[in-house]
Amino acid sequence: MTVSVDHSIQAFAPVLPLVVAYSGGADSTALLHACARRWPGQVYAIHVHHGLQAAADTFEAHCRAVCAQLHVPLSVVHVDARHQAGQSPEDAARRHRYSALIAHARQAFAEPMASIALAQHADDQVETMLLALSRGAGVAGLAAMPSHWQREGLDWYRPLLGVDAANIRAWLKVQAIAWVEDPTNADPSYTRNRIRLQLLPMLEQVFPQFRDTFSRSSAHAAQAKRLLQDLAQLDLQSVGVPPVIKALQQLSEERQANVLRHWLLQYHQVTPSAAQLQELLRQISACHTRGHQIRIKVGYGFAVRVGGKLGWYNP
Repeated sequence: MTVSVDHSIQAFAPVLPLVVAYSGGADSTALLHACARRWPGQVYAIHVHHGLQAAADTFEAHCRAVCAQLHVPLSVVHVDARHQAGQSPEDAARRHRYSALIAHARQAFAEPMASIALAQHADDQVETMLLALSRGAGVAGLAAMPSHWQREGLDWYRPLLGVDAANIRAWLKVQAIAWVEDPTNADPSYTRNRIRLQLLPMLEQVFPQFRDTFSRSSAHAAQAKRLLQDLAQLDLQSVGVPPVIKALQQLSEERQANVLRHWLLQYHQVTPSAAQLQELLRQISACHTRGHQIRIKVGYGFAVRVGGKLGWYNP
């Protein structure tokens, strides 16, 4: 059973002060208003201007006006969110957004920020799981989005993961709080939008409790993901960073795949496709001579052999 915005924020216990990633949309608007009311004078906002659509300047102006009304300090960050070859536009924008939040949470205000809150909600979680299933993802993908994690020395939170989109908008309307609508949210060319507009209403009819049951499945996958990460960290200590090819060959294929995914993500921020990883494993298995070369496309770069080790570079 999903909960209300008020209940979620009352249960939210971040280390203060708190940065809210504020786009101006309904979800981040609810998050900003609720947090500013609960912790007056201890909440800051960062708006990332991607420059990818004509309405971006309108979003920025709206965010400035709202933050002035709430007496919440606002930092606006302009980024070039264009994607590279091998990246999806959504992935590129997400990476730029996270990088901007990390940099400006530390630099934009008078005191260091300890916590950052993001506004993803229960429907976003379901959409993420369905996208992962459609791509044949493993437990890492099915774990979807965590409610709390640490990155770059900061605590990150998603306090609204238990609240569905309809409840968020109802909460805003009751209080006559305005927000901006991103016109791309209605664009059916985006798979996530088709899931939101077409698939979720059907799930609501057939499985009314699907948000809760999907959430439980996500929690089970997250537990399995943590176990695989622990194993990958142990194996990485054994094979080295960067990985020694002969040491990799001593592991089972499953453990090789697990440690390689971990190494690529942790050290190079890329996730190989199933086909890329399978080819990389094949090449590692065949690598028994000094002249054997490895050069496989992974994400927007290449996994390569460097002497007796495996390297990765972005040309």
